[in-house]
Amino acid sequence: MIISKYLLVLIPFICSTVTFHASAQDRRDVQPPQWPRHICADLVPADINRLQSLLNDCPSGSAVRLTRGRFVSSPLTITSNVYLWIAQGATLVATTDPTAYDRGTGECGKINDKGNACHPFLLFDHTKDGGLLGRGTIEGQGGQPILGTTRSWWQLARIAQRMNQKQNAPRLIALDHVQNFTMGYITLKNSPNFHVMITQSKDVTLWGITIDTPPDARNTDGIDPSSSHDITIIHSIIRTGDDHIAIKAGPHGASHHISILNSSLYWGHGLSIGSETMGGVHDILVKNIIINGAKWGLRIKSDSTRGGIVERIHYDTVCLYHTQWPIFLDTSYNKNANGNNIPIYKSIFFKNIYIDNGTIYLHGYNKNYLSDLFFKNLITPIHMQWSVAYTNLYRDKSTHEPYIKSCQATSL
Repeated sequence: MIISKYLLVLIPFICSTVTFHASAQDRRDVQPPQWPRHICADLVPADINRLQSLLNDCPSGSAVRLTRGRFVSSPLTITSNVYLWIAQGATLVATTDPTAYDRGTGECGKINDKGNACHPFLLFDHTKDGGLLGRGTIEGQGGQPILGTTRSWWQLARIAQRMNQKQNAPRLIALDHVQNFTMGYITLKNSPNFHVMITQSKDVTLWGITIDTPPDARNTDGIDPSSSHDITIIHSIIRTGDDHIAIKAGPHGASHHISILNSSLYWGHGLSIGSETMGGVHDILVKNIIINGAKWGLRIKSDSTRGGIVERIHYDTVCLYHTQWPIFLDTSYNKNANGNNIPIYKSIFFKNIYIDNGTIYLHGYNKNYLSDLFFKNLITPIHMQWSVAYTNLYRDKSTHEPYIKSCQATSL
């Protein structure tokens, strides 16, 4: 069933220049993370008060390693070419004390109209080389009571939502203007806010990451690259209360040449682009992905207050199971938006996409700003629901199957 306001359908492709070869991707030759050869300190939980000073003094190319046990810490800053290594059996736990994160306003742990009063738990700021490794866990304690109160960080977020305000809660990990950063094998749990925020950075690899947070934890995005380029997210598992991944581009520039590969996404709000796209998003490759049990699957969202050009996006071999909105492209994310930053989606390619149920939602902005979408080998059930508006939709070799028998994505 197709509900259409303005729709052009061309079957088969009539333009020989249309290509599904995804040259749009991270331009580096990305390899598995290497363990640091030199350990400048091995810590046990009793050493936690020395952790920041050891990170500051650790020689270039070396690691501070947390061995076994539970390490409760205040926020930490990691410098260039230093690794924090969290070994298997070790858990680095974020304090619930809001004063430890406060930026000096006294507002962290409170509600206001800004939401920027907290430092992140782990900060990599203007660093080059180094990173975060290990088969241990970083525990954000988002569901635990904020020290001195009876409500958790997540409850604070829900209260702020009802008040149409913003919660001041710390992000778990912030990468700000970093270069050649590696995060490998770590498990992130229960962030008070976003798990990993990547801002104005380049040459970043996240390999074998697990993010595990409840589905009702508000604003707990998994990984958000913003105005960044040459990023690879690979061999990872994400289940969280908001976007699994959200590629953003604000006033500081475009996000481009990003690869999301061989990963599994469970509950959450989608493998997303947006909602901020005013800086432009282009040359993105999403390949060999399984999405199972999410509310949204492949998602592009923006509106006229924060929109821009999103182009040369390649989705290749994606299996979507039990997902309400398996493909969702929306140009009116805020239905009340009234601005001049029009979202424009063009050269969006879908190849080898397998869907078992739900509704495909493809809405361009208006008749002057149509979305251009290309589908090749789209396999859906015969009862698939479509909602299409203001979209040039090109389809080739699409079939209907009662069950998905041929999905070939290999996620891990």
